[in-house]
Amino acid sequence: MDMKQVLIFGLFLVPVWTCNITRMHCSDELSEAAERKLRTHYPQPPESSPAAAEDSPVSCPVAFYGQQKPQALRDRSLSPWRYILRTKPDHFPSTYTEAQCLCAGCILIQDKKPPVESHDYNSVPIEQSRVFLKRELCCDGKKYHLKPVTVKVAVGCACAVPPQVRTSS
Repeated sequence: MDMKQVLIFGLFLVPVWTCNITRMHCSDELSEAAERKLRTHYPQPPESSPAAAEDSPVSCPVAFYGQQKPQALRDRSLSPWRYILRTKPDHFPSTYTEAQCLCAGCILIQDKKPPVESHDYNSVPIEQSRVFLKRELCCDGKKYHLKPVTVKVAVGCACAVPPQVRTSS
């Protein structure tokens, strides 16, 4: 074999060898490997519950602010939120909770007046980067590998001054 044949043989052999050694079948084995890798390399925050369906209606709970003394931060915030379930079938974990702001503005409580939603401020999501393992098809089209990907996940909401709109003079 001359050098050119060895090089061509090596180019074909390396991808096949890499694919077979580092990739797994999409099965229970893949799920178990994903859970093990997440536990050991990418610790996950505890999931918040209960979670609402993503398509359930959202309303700003201004009226509840004078009536009750809720304990959870998400219910006491001037920018309240709820948790919804998100699903990404090709990711591990495939289902997770994410915060969804309940108000466009922020709830203002002044003196003895009833609470009001003020649009002088915005409710904005607070995002955290989380590592998920994404299932991707291998080069042979029969096996899968797990690729770490970073996804921004809303974990709460905060009240913020809206960004200034620039006007040209």
